[in-house]
Amino acid sequence: MDAAGQDRYAAGRKEMLEDIARTTRETRSETGRAELSPRVMEAVGRVPRHRLVPPADQGSAYRNQPLAIGLGQTISQPFIVALMTDLLDAKPGDKILEVGTGSGYQAAVLAELGARVYTIEILEPLGREAAARLAELGYKSVVTRIGDGYRGWPEQAPFDSIIVTAAPRDVPPALVEQLKIGGKLVIPLGESGGTQTLYVVTKQPDGTTARRPVLAVRFVPLTGESVKSRSAR
Repeated sequence: MDAAGQDRYAAGRKEMLEDIARTTRETRSETGRAELSPRVMEAVGRVPRHRLVPPADQGSAYRNQPLAIGLGQTISQPFIVALMTDLLDAKPGDKILEVGTGSGYQAAVLAELGARVYTIEILEPLGREAAARLAELGYKSVVTRIGDGYRGWPEQAPFDSIIVTAAPRDVPPALVEQLKIGGKLVIPLGESGGTQTLYVVTKQPDGTTARRPVLAVRFVPLTGESVKSRSAR
């Protein structure tokens, strides 16, 4: 992108980061975090969010809110993306599975942290568009796939961590199987239209999991197997 393009969004990007920091402080009693990792904030600040939303919404790209991306889906609120990323504690070189590519925004943030990202999207038009955008933006460490993320990506397992951008009633067993011992799974769980909670699920040495609730959230359901509807991001 040219310098003029960067300058055009600089003020909005700065305001977005300030709003994320403010929201983090306001939710401290729930998340236990007064601030997010500087690495995560810098990564969020580097992603050109205006390139990942429809052209008509580029002027609103750096507001701390979700935006529609077509087919009834959304690009997530930047605060939620930043929080979920922070909870993963991703390190350079980590192999991360993302269930639900959406616009490609979450994958781009993880790539900015130096992760190798394998991302699955069940809606083919969204998946194709996201793959094209990510390639145009130079995110070579992101591998995309069209398919059912409920089953994970067994050919690429195990993963250092997994992030899910939709809410099943419970953790899909395939995702636990594909997570490394000690790895983290960040996922919203709950009923469609009802109470949902964002969890950090850690895989224990014996293969069982420990769950820690983080924040009340609202996602639409994850599609997979017997689940009939799917996520918004």
